[in-house]
Amino acid sequence: MGNLAQHINPNLFNSDVETAPNRNGYGDGLKEAGEADVRVVALSADLTSSTKTNVFAEAFPQRFVQVGIAEQSMASVAAGMASMGKIPFFASYAAFSPGRNWEQIRTTIAYNGTNVKIIGAHAGVSVGPDGATHQALEDIATMRIIPRMVVIAPCDYHEAKKATLAMAKYVGPAYMRLAREASPTITTPATPFAIGKADVFLKRNVEHGKKVGIISTGIVTYQALVAGKVLNEKGIGASVMHMATIKPLDKEAVLRFAEEHDVLVTVEEHQRAGGLGSAVAEYLSLVRPTRILRLGIDDVFGQSGTPEQLFKEYGIDSQSIINETQKFIG
Repeated sequence: MGNLAQHINPNLFNSDVETAPNRNGYGDGLKEAGEADVRVVALSADLTSSTKTNVFAEAFPQRFVQVGIAEQSMASVAAGMASMGKIPFFASYAAFSPGRNWEQIRTTIAYNGTNVKIIGAHAGVSVGPDGATHQALEDIATMRIIPRMVVIAPCDYHEAKKATLAMAKYVGPAYMRLAREASPTITTPATPFAIGKADVFLKRNVEHGKKVGIISTGIVTYQALVAGKVLNEKGIGASVMHMATIKPLDKEAVLRFAEEHDVLVTVEEHQRAGGLGSAVAEYLSLVRPTRILRLGIDDVFGQSGTPEQLFKEYGIDSQSIINETQKFIG
C-alpha cells in the first residue's frame, strides 16, 4: 500500500482518524507565539471567532485590534504596527483578504518589506455552502506573484500551528491560507516543519516501478494520500509529497521527486492556473522537462455544496485523483 513516513499519523487511513479544522491550529499557534514574544499582535476584520483569532484576543486583549469590516485599512494598520517593531498577524476570509486588500498588501506591506503576517481563512471550495463569492480559489496565484511574499498552505491542525510559530520568527511578509472545515489529522506534534521545505509523506512500493509522484498542498493532501495508497494497492507505484510552502518552492525536493518518478501529478484546492501546479511546472520546465498532470479548479467559479460534493465536482477527491492518474499514465 505504499510506505507512510514515520512521522505521519499512524491512524491516518482508519475510519476513526482524528479531525480538526486547520484554522484552529492558527489560533492556538498565535496564542503560543504571543506568549513567546510580546511583539506579536493580532488584528481582525470582524471575523475574530471564525478565524480563531479570538484565542489570542482573549489571552492578550491589549495586543488585539478589531478594525471592523475594513480589510484594506487592516492591512495598512498592520504595516504601520510592523514599522514600529511589532509582529502583526491579521486575519479575514481569504476572499476578502487578500481578495479585497491586495493592493495594500502589495504596496504598503510587500513593497516596503514590512514584517506582516497575512492569514486567509475559509479558502478553497471546502467552504461549501457559502458558495462562489466566499470560495477563494485564486489566492495562491495572487500572493505568490508578489515579490518578497512567502505563501504557505498547511495540511492540518498541527502543521498550521507550527507554520504560525515559524511565521512569527520569520522576518518579512508572509501569507497562510486556511480551511474552514475539519479535516483529517495527517501529521503529529513531532512532524518537522520549516518554511520552504517539502516532505514526502508516502513512498511508493518500489516493486511497482517509478511511475507517479503526487505533489499536493493544503488539506487536499489527505485526498492525495488516500489516492496514493489505493494506486499502490493497484500495482501502480505512487508517492505523495506535501508542499506546505508554495513560495519559496522547495526546488531541490521537486527536482529529486521528478527524477524518482516517470510522471508527476499536482493536486490543489485552487485554480489550476497560477497555483502549486504552475509553480512546479515553471521550475521543471527550466531544469528537467517533465510530464505533469495538474489537478485543481479548471477556470470556473465555485458553487454551493458540501465539501465532499465539491471535491468530487472539481476532480480533487481521492477517487478523481486515482481515475485521472490512471488515464494519464496510460
